[in-house]
Formats: sequence, C-alpha cells, structure tokens
Amino acid sequence: METTEKFTSADLLLMPDDGKRYEVIEGELYVYKLPSAKHQFVCTRIGRFLDVWSDESQMGAALVTPGLVFADDDDVAPDVVWVSRERLQGMLDKAGHLTKAPELVVEVLSPGKANERRDRQAKLGLYSRRGVLEYWIVDWMQRLVEVYRRERGALKLTATLYADDVLESPTLPGFACQVAKLFFTQPSS
Repeated sequence: METTEKFTSADLLLMPDDGKRYEVIEGELYVYKLPSAKHQFVCTRIGRFLDVWSDESQMGAALVTPGLVFADDDDVAPDVVWVSRERLQGMLDKAGHLTKAPELVVEVLSPGKANERRDRQAKLGLYSRRGVLEYWIVDWMQRLVEVYRRERGALKLTATLYADDVLESPTLPGFACQVAKLFFTQPSS
C-alpha cells in the first residue's frame, strides 16, 4: 500500500525563506520561483483597476497576494482577490488570512508547464470546490484573460478575452477594463 506524504499549513511555516513560494492544495506541496517583473506588473494593474472600482462602488476590497487558508491542507496565496464587504465579515483568521472563498480570484500565469498545470487544474479545482464565484486566469505571455464563472456548482470557462476586449463581470457591477491595459508594453525608442 502506497502512502503519500500530506503537507499542511504547519509545514509551510517550516519552509525556508529562499525566494520561492510554497502552497498546499489537497495536501500536495507546490513550490515555484518568485514571479517575474512582467507577472507582477499584471498583478499590480489588476489590483489597481479593482481597487479604483472598489473605492467608487464601496462594495468591497481588492487584495494582492493574500493568504487564503481554506483548511489545513488547502493553503494558497492567489495573485489577486476581490471580496465584498459582506463576505469579508468574519472570514479573517487571527493571522489575518482569508479563510473563506472571496467572490473573485485572479491567477496570473508564470512560464512553464508545471505552473500552468497548477493554475489551470489544481487551483481551478480548489476554487471551484471552495465556492469562488469567478476565477480569472491571466496569461500575460499570450495577452489574454480566461474567465471562469460558477455554473451549477462549479467554475466553468465562460469567455476568453483578448487585448481589444473589455473585461466585465456580473459579480462586479459597473466594473470594466480593456484587457490590453493589463499588460506591460515596452516604450518604443
């Protein structure tokens, strides 16, 4: 009988401070390098657009790289989340981590098959099981956004948006952002 070691939040506390990110999904440990500047640029832009809309609407808050601890064996740090004021009530643990599903989770892809598999499979499954209403996978390399929305109890791909498209959401009434504005553009010389 094969036994596989299951990792927990306690194990994450023991990980070295070595410039890598550590997450646990269903007890499986995921380790990856810190994101690139282009990745972080996209995270900052998304956070900024969501934050401006949140200030105007007074409906909730955008958080960049929050700890999201659903359970001892589901402990992740998504790139960006948006959570309503109502849902935020009572969802922070003593350490200030989110413990319940925010309405929106955004992951920005990093290069590599393992990174893509983590975001498109493991995290999609996690966010779907845990009740996230909407999940955006942002691919800065292809300059597109895949939008997953909750349908019949699971997150389903509902749209793939390209640079000329506008990103909108029924979860965020009045929010609109042209997809091209999310991506870094080299200044021409």
